[in-house]
Amino acid sequence: MLGPGIVVMLADTEVGSIITASQSGVAWGYRLLLLQFILIPILFVVQELTVRLGIFTGKGHGELIRDTFGKGWAWLSAGGLAVATVGALLSEFSGVAGVGELYGIPRAVTLTLAVVFLLVVAFTGSYRRVERVAIALGLFELVFFVIAFVSRPDVDQIAAQTFQPALGNPGYLYLVAANIGAVIMPWMIFYQQSAVADKRLTPADFKYARWDTAIGAVVTQLVMAAVLISTAATIGRHNPNASLDTVGDITAALTPYLGVAMGKLVFGAGVLGAGLVAAIVASLALAWGLGEVAGYRRSLEDHPLRARWFYGVYAACLILGAVLVGVVPNLVILNIAVEVMNALLLPLVLGFLVMLGLKALPPQVRLRGWYAGLAIAMSAVTAGLGVYGGLSGAGLF
Repeated sequence: MLGPGIVVMLADTEVGSIITASQSGVAWGYRLLLLQFILIPILFVVQELTVRLGIFTGKGHGELIRDTFGKGWAWLSAGGLAVATVGALLSEFSGVAGVGELYGIPRAVTLTLAVVFLLVVAFTGSYRRVERVAIALGLFELVFFVIAFVSRPDVDQIAAQTFQPALGNPGYLYLVAANIGAVIMPWMIFYQQSAVADKRLTPADFKYARWDTAIGAVVTQLVMAAVLISTAATIGRHNPNASLDTVGDITAALTPYLGVAMGKLVFGAGVLGAGLVAAIVASLALAWGLGEVAGYRRSLEDHPLRARWFYGVYAACLILGAVLVGVVPNLVILNIAVEVMNALLLPLVLGFLVMLGLKALPPQVRLRGWYAGLAIAMSAVTAGLGVYGGLSGAGLF
């Protein structure tokens, strides 16, 4: 029963999220730390709703939008998913290539090995095998807790800065939007609902699936907090103007404080795990989402020859992302911009999600009462703050 929630949350702390949290710690110390914890209940409410929809309707997110609101709205939602997925894959493969470059491995070699590995995982397995591989990769992210511990943060400084937001500063608001976009992403919603349906969870599994989601929400935000604390306690304290656009930049900046082994091997392992699990989740989300709208076969339980379009979209996503990163290496500088783009898509993404919760579910589990009000309020505030922060930080508001 457990799995989809933990997988999607481990993928949530992907390469772009790690770079966003790193920049947050360097630029603003611990002033964005509180936001990481505020986002835990919001993340849970959003992803719990995808579990509810997947279990009680038996349909993926795109299929449910199509059946409830029509094909036009479904294709609009799928378009947003495609944009978010491409952005995510640029971040993931940039991070994976960056880890290889730390050890002198050419970018082309690292990217080729990563794509081959990810194709083999999906093409030769079942849903459960893919899920287990994704969890195993994501567990490498736990090294960020070790990094946070050995960075020796100042507890008094954490207590002082955590409750000192700089809401009047456009740069701060831009990172607020980036952090929101780094936590709630379109492909996460599509993936978890489709994974729940593909795993054939039943209403009897709902309680455990919610715990799966809750545990994942806490873990992913603790990882984000650990990354922020690590960079705030080291780079932010001694070199607050450092540029951290790449994995190599972050590792080089951490090395003087954590040592070569910790800064290179451990941080690299965390980024590699994060990048690979997110690449699996984002690519599968798009393959599932397009299949639900277009109507082609879409299950990891199907042989590749029976679900050619599903596996073809998955493969095309990975190959395209790797080729773009290989041809245009400086795409890594778009990491934070990708997260802000996710924040700007939230009105569309959360709007569909809440409307489905109000309209598409059976009456006994439909959003209603105080929980409906909570879901609507959280979604509206989160989407509004994400859009406001993104536009303000970009100088458009």
